[in-house]
Parts: sequence; structure tokens; C-alpha cells
Amino acid sequence: MSRSDVVIYHNPACGTSRNALALLRDKGIEPTVVEYLKTGWTREQLEDLIARSGSSARELLRERGTKAAELGLTDPTTSDEAILAAMIVDPILVNRPIVSTPKGAALCRPADLVLGLL
Repeated sequence: MSRSDVVIYHNPACGTSRNALALLRDKGIEPTVVEYLKTGWTREQLEDLIARSGSSARELLRERGTKAAELGLTDPTTSDEAILAAMIVDPILVNRPIVSTPKGAALCRPADLVLGLL
């Protein structure tokens, strides 16, 4: 896989994110690193990652250390559309790390889930 084939949506302050990046590098892969807290998200990016991972916006929602509950996003009746809109406004609401390869995309918690994408 080439660099352009592997993307990690990374938060350098997160141990799991650092571990996933280290695992990629240990396998000889230098991924494109996107620090999403700096760059933010587009609707298209999130929709693509959700589709490629076979998950939902709710499954990618980060609750701990965020305002997810305060914003009503943890309520089971809140739509994925509302969660997605909130993620675009406040990128910290997206759990990390998310890794994308030609085999698909996944929230890599625990970090060794990245190995299934290689």
C-alpha cells in the first residue's frame, strides 16, 4: 500500500490514536495523517467513512470528554443526521482514530483493529 492509500484521522493527544499510528509505521506504512481537530470534517468525508466502515454516525460519536450528552446526542431518539451535523460543527465529537485503506475504514479502538484493514 502506498502513502496515498492509507489515511489515519488522528488526535496526537490520544494514546489509542498514537498506538494505531505506531502500528501502521511498524508495518512499513507511512499513512497520510489528518489531524481532524485542526482541519475539521466535511459532510462528504464523514458520510464516506460511515459508509466504508459499515457503521453509523452514532457508532462514531465520542461521548467521553465531549458535550455529546449536553447536546442531546446520546439520546436514542436523536437522528444520525443531527449527530452528523454536530460532528461537523465540533470535530471532537468524532471518536478516534479512524483509519481508511483500500479494504475499508474503521474506528480503531482498540488500536490493533487497524491490522484488519491492511
